[in-house]
Amino acid sequence: MRLKHCINYHDFRELARRRLPGPIFNYIDGAADDETTYRRNTSAFDECDLVPNVLAGVEHVDLSVNVLGHKLELPFYCSPTALQRLFHHQGERGVAQAVQKFGTMFGVSSLGTVSLEEISSDFSFPQVYQFYFHKDRGLNKAMLERAKSAGVRIMLLTVDSITGGNRERDLRTGFSIPLRLTLGGLIQFAIKPKWAVDYLTHGKFRLPQLEQHVDMAGGATSISDYFTNMLDPSMNWRDVAEMVKQWDGKFCLKGIMSVDDAKKAIDIGCSGLVVSNHGGRQLDGSRSSFDQLAEIVDAVGDKIEVLFDGGVHRGTHVLKALSLGARAVGLGRYYLFPLAAAGQAGVERALGLMRAEIERDMKLMGCRSIAQLSRNNLRFRNSFRGERTSA
Repeated sequence: MRLKHCINYHDFRELARRRLPGPIFNYIDGAADDETTYRRNTSAFDECDLVPNVLAGVEHVDLSVNVLGHKLELPFYCSPTALQRLFHHQGERGVAQAVQKFGTMFGVSSLGTVSLEEISSDFSFPQVYQFYFHKDRGLNKAMLERAKSAGVRIMLLTVDSITGGNRERDLRTGFSIPLRLTLGGLIQFAIKPKWAVDYLTHGKFRLPQLEQHVDMAGGATSISDYFTNMLDPSMNWRDVAEMVKQWDGKFCLKGIMSVDDAKKAIDIGCSGLVVSNHGGRQLDGSRSSFDQLAEIVDAVGDKIEVLFDGGVHRGTHVLKALSLGARAVGLGRYYLFPLAAAGQAGVERALGLMRAEIERDMKLMGCRSIAQLSRNNLRFRNSFRGERTSA
């Protein structure tokens, strides 16, 4: 299969599977425990049906949205994710080039493989910085100060990862940074030599946000135990409130799944929240993000910007989330598989396909702008879920 033959998420995933060593593919593709939440994130959309209006005279469609003080040309963005240099040698740089072209939003993870400063200096889109809360309060403060100096527009604190999820695929292959592969994992690398050549000939693997704090040689603190040794499971609302005050700008919490937590985010002064279960990679058996979206929007949507991610493979998934009241939709694996398959070119093709799907589906729905989407366009098959989400 070639890139030009990829026309949907499943094609990109298959091309990435063919090109990546097994341990790296499974790191992207895998989730926690039995991966039930991972699967549910996408299947939840199937229980919600779109109800179109016809003869609406939709010649042109405006896909722009306003998110946290910034106008985006598209109602979706590329969520910050870790270790992208492993998936393709272009890593975040390739994604950033594609995002710039499409006029949406992107950012760097604490476990990103390019620096905040590089993205800020080379690109004009609003940069998001996704980071974790560390036991070392001085480190937390220093990271916020560095982000402010680098020109980061939006801070995104991940709150559902105070410890690592039980990702059994990684345990089977021995995936870690530095790599400590099982025999089966080593064989997978041996049969994908092109990945190894690209990886070894395009610069050293780095974690610029953490390289002063994590021993990449596999000493006292490697990435495999970063979550265990450096992140603080005692993090509480008071700690986060102090960070919000210190940042004094657009501050979001990623990983909110309950109404109570959404209300607390407002109380401590957050600008936004992301309804997310980390792609099913943390607590298996939790509700899907889409299952929780409506009640969170109903409770707080007029007081705080509600974003959404989890299991999005199609333009219709984006439209359903927007119709429930999400301000914008984050993509994760949807762009990571294309990145792994073909670098910047893959991401551009994937984002272009998503834009085309949404524009076409908006016309079929009879909507000229994102603002016209509403719950009048939705029906849920299970009545207990449809009481508050249908007209």
